[in-house]
Amino acid sequence: MREANLKINKPKTFCGIVGIYGAENASNFIYYGLNALQHRGQEAAGIVTREKTPEKTAFNVHKSTGLISDVFKDERILTEVLRGNAGIGHNRYSTTGAAESRKNVQPIIVNYREGNLAIAHNGNLTNSHRLRDELTESGTIFQTTTDTEIILHLIAKSQKETIIEQVYEALQIVKGAFSLVILTDNQLIVARDPYGFRPLSLGKIGNAFIAASETCAFDILGAEYLRDVEPGEMVIIDDDALAAGEVHSMFLPDIPKQSRHCIFEYIYFSRPDSKIFGESVDKVRRKIGKGLAEESPVQNDEDEKLVVISVPDSSNTATLGFVSQSLKMGIKAKFEIGLIRSHYIGRTFIQPNQYSRDLKVKIKFNTVKGVLKGRKVVIVDDSIVRGTTSKQLVKLIREAEPAEVHFRVSSPPIMHPCYYGMDFPSEGELFANQQDGDLEAMRKELNVDSLSYLSLEKLLDSVPGGEHKNYCTACFSGQYPTEVEINRKEEFEANINEARY
Repeated sequence: MREANLKINKPKTFCGIVGIYGAENASNFIYYGLNALQHRGQEAAGIVTREKTPEKTAFNVHKSTGLISDVFKDERILTEVLRGNAGIGHNRYSTTGAAESRKNVQPIIVNYREGNLAIAHNGNLTNSHRLRDELTESGTIFQTTTDTEIILHLIAKSQKETIIEQVYEALQIVKGAFSLVILTDNQLIVARDPYGFRPLSLGKIGNAFIAASETCAFDILGAEYLRDVEPGEMVIIDDDALAAGEVHSMFLPDIPKQSRHCIFEYIYFSRPDSKIFGESVDKVRRKIGKGLAEESPVQNDEDEKLVVISVPDSSNTATLGFVSQSLKMGIKAKFEIGLIRSHYIGRTFIQPNQYSRDLKVKIKFNTVKGVLKGRKVVIVDDSIVRGTTSKQLVKLIREAEPAEVHFRVSSPPIMHPCYYGMDFPSEGELFANQQDGDLEAMRKELNVDSLSYLSLEKLLDSVPGGEHKNYCTACFSGQYPTEVEINRKEEFEANINEARY
C-alpha cells in the first residue's frame, strides 16, 4: 500500500529538486542531495546528467517509481550510466498526474530545435488547465499528465532566438508556484515564481554551483550555502559563471512587492536542520511552539504530573518550544517521549484496512504507557488535516490511561485546500471545515479534555517578516494570492480523490 494512507492526517509537499553544474561525477552529488530531500517526495525519483564529448552532447537519464535508495540501488547507474559534470534530480509526490504512472516521473526530457532540454519542478501551476487545452488545440502532443510538461512545450514553441529568452518568455505565461531546475546543453537554469511560494537555495561546492529545495541537501555534501534564489529570479549557470566564480541572473517582470512564501514550510514541510526563506527552520519552529504555549497554556497544580509529548517526528521542535515557554510561565511541564514512531515501514506491507482502521495508526505509532498512565498529557502536533489520524492517536493514548488529554496544534485550523503545491484535500474533507471551525465541536470529535490551535496572528508574529504579511496563508484564511481557475479546482479535487485516497 502507499505510505500516504498511513499518514492521512498530514499534508504532503510536492517534490524536492537538485541541480548542479561543473562537478565531476555530478550524479553522485545529486543522488546524495535527493536523499536529504526524501521527505519532500517518496513516490518516484530521477536524475538526468549532461555528458559532453568533442563529438556530441548527450543527456543520460535514469528514473523510476520508488524511494531514492530503490531507484538507484544499482551503484553502476551512477558511475556508468549517469556520466557528466552537470545534471538535475527530482523526487516526487504527485500533485497533477497519476501518482503511480512511470511516464510522470521527473525530470522530463525533450529534444527540440535548440538541443536537449530537461526540467524538474517543485510547485503547482494554477492555470495549467487552460494552457494545456490551448497547447493541445494548437497541435501539441503531451506525453505525461503533469503540469511540468506544459513549461517544456511553452519553451519549445517560443519564437525567441536563445534558450534563455525562450525560458524567460515561458515563465511569464505560467501562473502559480514553481521552483525549477532546467538543464540545457550548455546551461543550468534555476528559477522561482514571482511570489516565491516554494523554497529554493543556491550553493557552491568547490568550483561547482548547486541548487536545491532545502539547504539540508548542501549539508550532506559539504556545500556552502550562498543565498536563496529570489522570487521571480532566473539564475543562469554556465561555463562563464564557473570561470568568473559567480552566476548571472535576470528577473521576471511585474514581481509583486510582497512575496507569498508558503508558511507551511516552517510549520511542517521543511526539515528542521534546513534554512529556508532566509531563516533556520528549527529556530522558527521553536518560536511557533512558544507562541502556542503563550496563547493556550495547560495549567497544572503542584501535585499534578504534566507531561508534554510530540507526534513524532514533525512536531518535535515545536513541542520543545511549547515546553520551554511553559516553564518560563511557571508551569511545571516536562517533555516526555510518549509516542514511539516506527521508521521501518515498507511501502508494500499488508493493507491495514484488512484488519481495522485503528491498526493504521498502531502500525506507525505505539505509546510508552509508563510515561502516560495517570498523567495529565498534552499532545502537541503541527497540524490537523482530515482529523482521522488525530482521533486514532487520541484513542491510542487513552488506552494508556492518562488522567487527562489536552491537544495543542501549532498552526491555525486548515479550512481551505491549497493550489500551490500542498496535498490538502477538498474543503469538505478538512476536519476544521467539517465542523465549521467550531472549536468545541472539534474537541468533542477528538475526545480530548481541551483543544487549542495557534492563531494566525501569533503564527505571523513567529515567522521572520510575518508582520509584513509576506506569506501565503490561504489554507487558513481562504485568501489566495493568485487567481485560481475554476476548472483547476475541479481538476485538483479529482486528482486527490482518484490518485491518493
